[in-house]
Amino acid sequence: MSQSPWQPISPPKPPRPAKEPLTRERIVDAAMRLIVEHGYDAVSMRKIAQELGTGPASLYAHVANKGELDQLLVDRAAAQMKLGDTADPDRWQEQVKDYMREMLRVMRANPGVARAAIGQVPLGEQALLSTETLLAILKAGNLPDQAAGWAADLIPLYVTAVSFEETVQNAASWTPEDITHFVGEMRAYFAGLPADRFPVTVALAAALTSGAGGDERFEFGISVITAGLAALAVKD
Repeated sequence: MSQSPWQPISPPKPPRPAKEPLTRERIVDAAMRLIVEHGYDAVSMRKIAQELGTGPASLYAHVANKGELDQLLVDRAAAQMKLGDTADPDRWQEQVKDYMREMLRVMRANPGVARAAIGQVPLGEQALLSTETLLAILKAGNLPDQAAGWAADLIPLYVTAVSFEETVQNAASWTPEDITHFVGEMRAYFAGLPADRFPVTVALAAALTSGAGGDERFEFGISVITAGLAALAVKD
């Protein structure tokens, strides 16, 4: 039926903007936003799909499962690490410490990634490049092959554990005053244990509870690890 001459002509509807194609990069972007804003437990294929305005089934064409997504999250974080290119035999111990500090910085910037990393063997390109850098530093220090290989597992494991513990603590939304109060209560608890059964714990109550809320404990750990590795180095 033709339009009556006295009826206004409706303007044509503008075309809908093309929907941005779904890619692996966009999926990881959305997952990283969720993990930083809401924590690791908030990340699921369903919630990522909601973030991207699609259905969960469409994600599986790009990411096989949650395990692969964890690998991608770890690899995205590894890409943020700022590492030197040259392993220096004269500075290798300090380079190991700097590597661990940089890894912790990146994990702190991406809270929740530590949980994704636990139990994973990092196989993504960026994670492998990070491991390659660490191995080169360790070999510059004349570590035996086996010691270097195991250290490349031990070092990320320590940093990941520290970061994961911080993530759990931060989830409680404690203020510095809350931490101070908690540490004080723990110190009093240790000091008040029966001295006949726990004599060393009672004597070291202050030492056991010092350094909370800062990097002193972390720095102690990286110093112990590095000194232990140095003791294994092959002497020229």
